[in-house]
Amino acid sequence: MFGKPGLRPLKGAALVLVVLVAAALPQVGQTQATAPAGPVVSTGAGTAATAPSFEPLPPPSLNFYGSPGLIDMPTAEMLPEGQFTTGISYFGGQGRYTLTFQPTPWMSASFRYNSIRNWNLGGFPTYYDRGFDVRFRLLKETRLRPEITLGLQDFVGTGIYAAEYFVATKNFENLSLGQSTLPGRLKLTAGIGWGRLGSHGSFASSGTRPPFDPSGTGGQVAFDQWFRGPMAAFAGAEWLINDRLGVKVEYSSDDYVTETQTTSVFQKKSPFNFGVEYQASPRTRLGAYYLYGSEFGLSAQIQLNPRHPPAPRHAPAPFAVAPRPDRAVNPDAWGTQWVASTTVRQTMRDLMVPLMEREGLVLESLDLNGDSAELRFRNLRYKSNTIALGRAARIMALVLPASVETFDLVPVSRGMGLSRVTIRRSDLEALEHDSNSSEAILAVTGFSNAGPEPATALKGPGLYPDFSWSIAPYFSPAYFDPEQPIRIDVGVDLQATYKPAPGWVISGRLRQRVAGNLEDGRLSPSNLPPVRTDQALYAQFDTTLNNLYVARYWKPSEDLYARVTGGYFEYGYGGLSTELLWKPVNSPLALGVEANYAIKRDYDQRLGFQDYRVFTGHASAYMDFENGFHGQIDVGRYLAGDVGATLSLDRVFKNGWIVGGFATFTSASAEEFGEGSFDKGIRFSIPLNWFLGKPSRKSLGTVIRPIQRDGGAKVSIPGRLYGQVRPAHNKALRDQWVGFWE
Repeated sequence: MFGKPGLRPLKGAALVLVVLVAAALPQVGQTQATAPAGPVVSTGAGTAATAPSFEPLPPPSLNFYGSPGLIDMPTAEMLPEGQFTTGISYFGGQGRYTLTFQPTPWMSASFRYNSIRNWNLGGFPTYYDRGFDVRFRLLKETRLRPEITLGLQDFVGTGIYAAEYFVATKNFENLSLGQSTLPGRLKLTAGIGWGRLGSHGSFASSGTRPPFDPSGTGGQVAFDQWFRGPMAAFAGAEWLINDRLGVKVEYSSDDYVTETQTTSVFQKKSPFNFGVEYQASPRTRLGAYYLYGSEFGLSAQIQLNPRHPPAPRHAPAPFAVAPRPDRAVNPDAWGTQWVASTTVRQTMRDLMVPLMEREGLVLESLDLNGDSAELRFRNLRYKSNTIALGRAARIMALVLPASVETFDLVPVSRGMGLSRVTIRRSDLEALEHDSNSSEAILAVTGFSNAGPEPATALKGPGLYPDFSWSIAPYFSPAYFDPEQPIRIDVGVDLQATYKPAPGWVISGRLRQRVAGNLEDGRLSPSNLPPVRTDQALYAQFDTTLNNLYVARYWKPSEDLYARVTGGYFEYGYGGLSTELLWKPVNSPLALGVEANYAIKRDYDQRLGFQDYRVFTGHASAYMDFENGFHGQIDVGRYLAGDVGATLSLDRVFKNGWIVGGFATFTSASAEEFGEGSFDKGIRFSIPLNWFLGKPSRKSLGTVIRPIQRDGGAKVSIPGRLYGQVRPAHNKALRDQWVGFWE
């Protein structure tokens, strides 16, 4: 990236590259309590024969469906909390690509994309399908009891791989076999399945199961088939010889009826499968298999965890807290006569400016009184505002006179003061080297509304007008076209931003495509106005104006934040957008309302518009739950004129990782919506500082929808309020308070 940098997330295929590189890097971090206990084979301390050891130990391996399992069958194991995995497997003309996330210790969810060759459904030589899985742990393993899990496989989708199951797994370490001992760890698994997992060797039936309909639109939850139809047993074993090498054997209850009996995908000759797996790195596991008496298969598993970054954190050391002179020895240093001198106060401000620049902070204003000071600043470097607060407080202690005891720190975004964090200087001095320093300083820190900027505050020099620009590569992906599952455009973005005064933003982005194939994507027929299904038509041009807008931000009252944006918002729409957000500093609840007049842009993405206009907008409720969960409900009108609601749930980790999902239900029926029945998807964002180890506010992220249709579509507005406001409020700061002394 070149130029005076602006801040924006990278998207799409860039994330895939980062994940692959991260998988190859060494693990950094400590073993955590939620990590599975792995086998250790000892042949003598300090010898070359000592078994390799990872820290933390590798998590449970995945099956061909990308969930904890044997080969094609599941196990009852759960991944470590927060684990984010990518599973890639292939056998018998079938490819499966799965993303799995473990948001809690007892629940995991997966999104999978499947390809089946020679199935010839829909006239495609390779049939592609999407599905969702979810698993719930019912009982945790104890010394005598196995772990027991309930799973729903492909429960939202066309149902090609639909199954339900109960499964139990028990671990045995260094198992005694008479006069000898089996080294390593042995895992035994047995379960009962329905659907796909009840099709071979069924021993009973629980009602009638609706047949699989390949011509259906899919996307709906199939409550009517859960735990119905024939049921069958499956079982298997995994032997982890050491923490690198493992072997597997299983008895499969999947008869692959449609793939083997009605088509020629592959021939099934046996229900037994065999495999060997190798842990190539702490994050990467590779496997080779012989399946169903006729096929060879391969798999690769990449597992990342937000708590274990691939690179150690390294940033410039912060300033130490400067101790004040003893009042009894030097009483003059504690005097307040300096308050009357504007020149002295300006000198203090000017001393702070370069020190804050060194820390990646911008001094917006400084208000000084005899025993207190208010510092308003922008954070340009750190993903966590808590780190910025800690460094700003130490700069105040370094520069300000000894009489200043109370520090009020106000993070600022787009001219708006977001919160007031009040810290006593004496607490900084006393607790810097305390054994429990983070919790100790938090206990004596106050959080309140920022309030208006004092009239006596000294403005930072040369802040406005402000101009910044950047040149950076872009990656624009599109997923799940049945003719080509992944399409992508790559090129260069030139972005420029001008801020004439606090709260005012004028920004634009020119985009030059260098290569790609988005323009070849399909134009799906739609029963609704084509507000998103004509995306390929916007990809026909190489040089485009991606956005160009003017925005105004301000605070109408203590807990209210406001925004007005006009111009070209995104590739497809421009117009006028207004937003109002109510968010008290100390409340986990926020309420907002947004109203937009959206006009569809010409396909060449220059300055023209098409003859499609729509009023759209939503009333929103946001809730910051415990344990990093964030919920959001949006109720209103969408781009195609349909009315409904979007439900979202994200897991936000303390280091900035975000993984979540959403679903939208509107007045558009499943038939009007088309394939997929309703809008839904998953999204994730990985902060660059997690990957690189260097401080950065940037992130890599993308949104994956099973299919992009017109129902439930929203306009993309740059700079919405909640994402700017919440990170500087009480709960978000407390969640990341461990970084205060960094």
